[in-house]
Order: sequence, then C-alpha cells, then structure tokens
Amino acid sequence: MSVDLILAQLTIAGNGRDIGLLRDLVSDLRPRRADDTEQATRNLQALCHVLDANPVQALALRAYLERVICSRKLLHLLTDTGITPSIGFWSAVWHSVNYKWLPPMVRDDYFKDVFGEIFDRTDDHRWVCAVDDAVWTGVAQALGFNQREATSLRTRVLQELLGAIQVLSYRITAIGLEAELVRNYPAIEEFESPFLHQNAELNHYIGAYSAWLADHGTEREDSRHLDVLLTQCEEIVGKIRRASAVHGTSVSLTRLLLMLTQSIERLRTLLALLDVRQADQVTPVAVHLFKALVAADNRKHSLSDLVSANTELLALQVTEHASRTGEHYVANTRSEWFGMMRSAAGAGVIVGFMALLKVLSGTLSLAPFGHALLYSLIYALGFILVYMLHFTIATKQPAMTAALMALALDSGKRKLDDLTELAVRVLRSQFIAIAGNVALVIPVAYLIGWLWLPLTGHPLAAPDQAQRLLHDLDPIHSLALPHAAIAGVCLFLAGLISGYYDNKAAYANIAGRLQQLKWLARLLGQARLARIANYVGDNLGALAGNFFFGVMLGTIGTFGIFFGLPLDIRHITFSSANFAFALAGLGNQLSAQQWMLSIAGLMLIGLTNLAVSFALALTVALRSRRVNLKQEWSMAGMLWRRFCFAPRDFFLPPTDPSPVPLASLIEDSGAHVDHTKTE
Repeated sequence: MSVDLILAQLTIAGNGRDIGLLRDLVSDLRPRRADDTEQATRNLQALCHVLDANPVQALALRAYLERVICSRKLLHLLTDTGITPSIGFWSAVWHSVNYKWLPPMVRDDYFKDVFGEIFDRTDDHRWVCAVDDAVWTGVAQALGFNQREATSLRTRVLQELLGAIQVLSYRITAIGLEAELVRNYPAIEEFESPFLHQNAELNHYIGAYSAWLADHGTEREDSRHLDVLLTQCEEIVGKIRRASAVHGTSVSLTRLLLMLTQSIERLRTLLALLDVRQADQVTPVAVHLFKALVAADNRKHSLSDLVSANTELLALQVTEHASRTGEHYVANTRSEWFGMMRSAAGAGVIVGFMALLKVLSGTLSLAPFGHALLYSLIYALGFILVYMLHFTIATKQPAMTAALMALALDSGKRKLDDLTELAVRVLRSQFIAIAGNVALVIPVAYLIGWLWLPLTGHPLAAPDQAQRLLHDLDPIHSLALPHAAIAGVCLFLAGLISGYYDNKAAYANIAGRLQQLKWLARLLGQARLARIANYVGDNLGALAGNFFFGVMLGTIGTFGIFFGLPLDIRHITFSSANFAFALAGLGNQLSAQQWMLSIAGLMLIGLTNLAVSFALALTVALRSRRVNLKQEWSMAGMLWRRFCFAPRDFFLPPTDPSPVPLASLIEDSGAHVDHTKTE
C-alpha cells in the first residue's frame, strides 16, 4: 500500500489504535536493501514533502500515532529493550534459541511488543540507524510533534518517562548491592554508596518534576546532582573491570556489569529527554533513543550478540592471561634463543617416548573407548610432564603468542616498526622451537625403533604398519592436512582453556581455598600444602590446558569412528616420531617419492598446525579487545621487506646483545611482563 493511500485512509477512517496501517507505512518507507541508505532517505523525505503539502493528512497521521502510542504502556519499552535481562546467562541462551522457532506471545497493551511488530525485520535497524538524524527530525517536524497541540502525547510520554527512570534507578541500586559486586569491590560497603544515593536523589527529582508539571509557576530542577552520582557509579564499574585484570572475572560478574552500564546509559538518555527546556530540543535526543530501541529490538533474540556481550570481559581476561604466558614463548636475546632450542629439544625427547607408548597401545585389543582413554592419558600426562620439566612444545606457542600480538596491537602507540619487530621475534622463536622439537624427536624415535628389534625380537613397526604411518604423512593421497587443521583447532582450544583456568584460579582464589582444607593440611603438613597450593594457583591454567589438549588429541579419532566421520589428528612432533618409526621399520628402504612426500607432509603438517591455531587465537584475542586491524597490510608489507633484506633475522638469534625489551614493544598500560611462568 502506497503512502498516499495510507494517508487517505487515515484521513477518512482514522483506524483507531490498530497498528496495521503503521506497519504498512513502515513497509513502504523501508528500502529494498537494508543497507540502501540513500533510498531510505529519499522515502522519508518524500513522506515529509507529502505531509508538508497536506496539513490535513499530517494531522490525521499524528492523531493516529498518538492513539497507537497513548493507548499502550511505554514503560517496558524504555526500561527493558536494549537492557540485558536479569535472568542467568544460560537461561538467556536457552530463551534465544527457543524463540527462534517459537516467538514469545505478543501483548497488544504493551508498546514494547507492538514496537517489534512494526519494525519486524531483523535488519530494519541498519537503515533506520543509517539515515541522518536531521532527516528523522524533519519527519517529526512534518508531523507536528514539536507543536503545542500535541499535548496528549507529551503528557502521556512524560508520565511514562518518570515511571521508567524510577524503575531504572531501583535496578541500578539493586545491582550495586549484589554480593558479586561487593565481593570484587568491598569499598562499596565501607563508604557511602553512590548506588544508594542516586536513588534518593532521583526520588527527589521526580517529586520536584511532578510538582512542576502540576504548577509551571514553581521552579524546575535539573538532573545535575543526579548526573554526578551516576558518574560515581560508572567509576566504580571501571574500578571493578580494572581489578578483574588481576583478580579474574566470571560470566555472572560480566553480566552484572553489563546490566549496570546499560541501565545507567538508558537513565541518562531519559533524563536528557526530561531536562530539555524547549520542545524543539526534544527531537535530537528522541531520535537517538528511537534508533537505539530499533537496533536493540531487532537484535533481542540474537544468540551471537548475547554470547558476545556477556562473555566479552571474560574473553578479554582469558586472552590476557594467555598473552602473559605468551611472553615466555618469545626469545628476545641470543641466550633466550639458545634456551628456547634446549627447551624444545628436551620436549622432543619426551615426545619420542610418548609416541612409542601411543604405537604400543594401538596394538592392544581394547574397545574404542579403551583406546580413547589410554591415548588421552598418554598425551595428557606427557604434556603435563613436558610442562613441569620447563620444556616447550612448539605448537603450543601460536595460541599464546597470538594473544601477545593482540595485546601489542591494542597498545596506545601501535608503532608499525615495533609491531614488525615483535612479529619477527615471534616467528624466529617459533622456528627454533619447531627445529628443536624435530631435531631431537626424530633421532630419539629412530633409535627406539632401531633398538626395538634386537631387544624384543620383533620390529616396533612391521612393514605394513610402517607403510600406514608413511601414508598418514602423505599430503596428497591422505587426509593429513585436514587432520593437521583439526589438531590446530585443538591447540587453539587448549590455549583458551589455559587462559580460562588461569582466570578462574585468580578469581576463585584456588590457592587460598586449598590451604584451608584441614584434612589435606594434616596429610601433607601446612608448609608442604602451602607450596603445592601456590604452585596449583600459579600453574592451574597450564596444567588444565595441557591435560585437556591431551584428551582432545586422544579422543578425536574415537569420535570419528563413533559418528562414521574421517576424523583424526596430525601433530608435527608426533608425526615426526612416526616417520622415524617407519624409517627404522623399513630398514631405511624408502623410495624417492616416499622421501619427498614424507618430508613435504611433515613441513605442511607443521605449517597447518601453526597457521590454524595462530589465526583462531589471534581472531579471538583481537575481538575481545575490539582492535581494528587497519594496519595489517602495512605491517605485512614491512615484514616482507624485512625478510627480503634481512632473512637471517627470521631464523637465527639476534646479533644485538641488548635488543629492545619486550615490554617496550608491547607498550600497554594495562599489561605487565611476567616471566615467572615457564614451560
């Protein structure tokens, strides 16, 4: 239905409070593509032209909109839309999923529900928010909402606004007294809380404003005192967020802080509407609120927005802990470079024996679950042993160093030269770690395979098994590279798990709680318990990350069997050990093709492991910090020029005996370099 026909029908019939014609009007104004801002602007300007040329139709449309709005309750639209609900996170997730196929009941008496029926497309916010505020202001002026004749609508809206700010104020007070906030900021109880005082001040403001509405001869107060108290509330929120960098955070705390921030912002907007002195000053604030409400209503059932908003602070803390661990994985000096090589070589020795246990366990007659459990224990306990001996698994680096790169990109200075130097150090450290792993795991595994026959009387890898091991490395005729990508995903998840448990250890004070266990103190003694508790508190993330990484590697193949899918993992270090076992089992009798395919397979498996885990970890770290990578191509170009003129820097230790410290390259006021943790 065209705009002219809709306006003509309103002029004749009025159409009561039914929203049918209003939906038709919005549908006619809506552009064919949500991102076509020019078309939306032209449609709204055409509506203004029609209303300016036909005052009778403008009056009819304004009267219709007044009936639609004034006959319904506005309060819930103002206090709930765009505000995170007070239900738990998982309940909110369930509701979002459930509402996808069974939407909630629409109550016609609540404008909050009717609003969603008017702007019923999930992309309406794109064109509504993209249209310039001046255009929407022109629509309001063409309708005559700034004129004194629109008294019924103004009176109704003012009443609803007063009720809405009172509800928001009570909500801010309630959240400010939550035990979760008090636990993270005890000073709330020690001093006069602004969360309580803002409510008292707001009740005084409402009383004075109501008196002014009843008698315009009385003096009208503004909300300046209330604004000061709200600023103090926001300062406490900022202090809690900063404290979480040290003490950790949780989804529930993140959710409370999000609700608090949104409620304060909405309260400020509504107070701005009430404080305006002239009718024409209302429109800009009202347009801003209108756009925010449309965007929030369109996205109210978005699962991705829900998860992103409620886990943002937690994701930041997870990657923050990972970045601090990642500082250990960057070799800055010659001594650190050689130390990294020795650390990686030690891990290669252990992985050689882990691969032996993996091959032997594969010969046992067990159910698939038994094999999965045994493989998981071999991987998990082996990785934990590597960590406790302060050795380094090369493929564990990307998930940690990616978070470190994100920290540097989020710094205040962001010099391209510093970022490039950090990237060179990361790549150089990664190279020597892989070289150290492979340089020891292959000879150790080959020696084991060579000695196995005289010691046991049968080869570790029989010819047919050796051929299977070689086939698993073939990048062309097998699924080696997809399986390497799966291993890369597992490495990425292990990095997240490690950061999560580091955050949890700090937030839940695991070390202190362990020392409170009386039965454990009697068993170990208080001094020994304190050492163990402090070790667990400092290293819980790394221990958990290594354990779950081992479980993932050990169970992926079994899941593939269970679901009938070609799932498996290829890890560069274990694949190198398997190559050595196959080489020993075949008595070094490999064809030229097998040599080339195996070596190419090992290189591509390692590259895929690193690329997938690094890309995923960097993406999550950047999103958690809201970093905009406008400089990425410039940095890539600088890296390429650096490689062309000084390729040695990417592989060999630095010649400068005292390079720029890592902390200077990161240069983030909220970060600190912590070299106390090693792996």
